[in-house]
Amino acid sequence: MSLEGGTLARILIGLFLISLLLSAVSALAATAPEIAAKVDQRYNNLGTLQAEFTETYRGAGVSRTESGTLWLKRPGKMLWEYREPQPKVFVSDGKSAWFYVPGERQVRKASVKKLDDLRSPLRYLLGKTKLEKEFAGLAVAPDISPETPGNLILRGTPRGMEDRISSVFFEVTPEGEIARMVINEVDGSTTEYHFANQRQNQPIADQRFRFSPPAGVEVIEARDLAP
Repeated sequence: MSLEGGTLARILIGLFLISLLLSAVSALAATAPEIAAKVDQRYNNLGTLQAEFTETYRGAGVSRTESGTLWLKRPGKMLWEYREPQPKVFVSDGKSAWFYVPGERQVRKASVKKLDDLRSPLRYLLGKTKLEKEFAGLAVAPDISPETPGNLILRGTPRGMEDRISSVFFEVTPEGEIARMVINEVDGSTTEYHFANQRQNQPIADQRFRFSPPAGVEVIEARDLAP
């Protein structure tokens, strides 16, 4: 006895949907500590990380989207190299952080220990630490849908930044990779980061994380280096 083509197709589609449902149920059963541990295991074993990013800010009637390349290197080195819609640089060697827009007459500088910047929560990734120690109230957020089916959302507040940030959402892949981060500030504004083409343990020279102000550019000591 043979099945007609349409019947067989419906059976195969049904089996596929059942497999997706079982995967989703299994994912939803994962606890925040289990997901955080997988993220920790992935990133704490890295020496360097390079990824393409898209950053979208919304607040006070303003919306802007920028993109570029993110570079991280243990311990604590970070470079956000913006390309679109205009070049600019946010870079830290682990001790000092700089923000500079090529062509401007000033560059902002801050001590990493005093830095109050939205990009700071990502520093922990290559800092040999634990997500649960960096974020208070870390929990699974079932009320927020991931952009990619099968991913999970973690929600928490970065310790030491509670006066500025109300919550941070991490979209985490089943492999423990952070694909998206949404930062919600207490003033109602949000900054969302998407990460793609993540490349691990590629050689990155320390020189990439050093910044020397161009001649004639004034250095301004600051705390917040946001654009």
